Amino acid sequence: MPGDSGPQAHPSGPDRRTDPWGAGDRVLDFSLGQAHLALRYEQLVISRDGFPDVTTPINEVAVAVLASQRVTCTLPVLDALMSAGAAVVVCNDAMHPSGLMLPLAGHFQQTRRMIAQATAKLPVKKQLWRQIVVAKVQAQGSLLRLRNGDDGGMVALARRVRSGDPENIEAQAAQRYWPLLFNDAGFLRRRFAPDQNRLLNYGYAVLRAAVGRALVASGLHPSLGVHHTGRENAFCLADDLMEPYRPVIDGVVVEVVGETGEDTPLDPRTKERLVNALHERLAHEGEARTVFEWIARSAASLARILGDRRTERLFFPRGLVEP
Repeated sequence: MPGDSGPQAHPSGPDRRTDPWGAGDRVLDFSLGQAHLALRYEQLVISRDGFPDVTTPINEVAVAVLASQRVTCTLPVLDALMSAGAAVVVCNDAMHPSGLMLPLAGHFQQTRRMIAQATAKLPVKKQLWRQIVVAKVQAQGSLLRLRNGDDGGMVALARRVRSGDPENIEAQAAQRYWPLLFNDAGFLRRRFAPDQNRLLNYGYAVLRAAVGRALVASGLHPSLGVHHTGRENAFCLADDLMEPYRPVIDGVVVEVVGETGEDTPLDPRTKERLVNALHERLAHEGEARTVFEWIARSAASLARILGDRRTERLFFPRGLVEP
């Protein structure tokens, strides 16, 4: 599609060993201008006034971001996206993500796994949260070392994390991490701040959708978290598992801010860079796979642990937590 009024599509070939649906990992972003989405012969048809229709196979879509207030779609489109295992992110008129839609079913052992998830004992959840926090703090340290040549004490903090993180090392690490990352002693992570937080919000929304999709594909329910809770949060488990992957987005944001400043517009080019972070390849024991693929493996390992392999460690790629 010409210009910047159409979806920003980021195709990459599927890998059926790590994607339980066998779907692709394409992200379609509808941020500017008018567009109508319809379904025709298992193809997503994108129509815009004054331009020829564009089609793409439904089963290649991983995430669809509906951000423009002038985007419309049919119910068959949403149904087909759910059936294909895609996630749909809805944004409000301020471009802030306001909703996330995920498939209702995605794994042949879903019922058994959800029962195991719902009945998991507190010690298991606390150990899982410890592993998540350790991986997140290590990943933050890895990014700081890459950017600044020093991990800001993150590795030492990661060693102190105990079951359930009773010392709230996660918050202590955040207090160090953000000012060091942006070289700004006054920077705070605030969702509605009119600075680089806007870029973080968008990147995290796409990341959250990708994680939620992987969890459903693994037979887990995204609302039953191991740490995050909240009656109004339908994606607590996605918020848990995405934590170590956040620095993937942070790294892109700090690059953009370094180039164009904290007030850089959240335009199609910037969004494309944020989405492309999920297509970056991370190394693990001789393999180099995309963040999308590693997220699927993390979700699968979490499902096994909550099921009957309580002694297994939660999987995160070494390229995420080591420089």
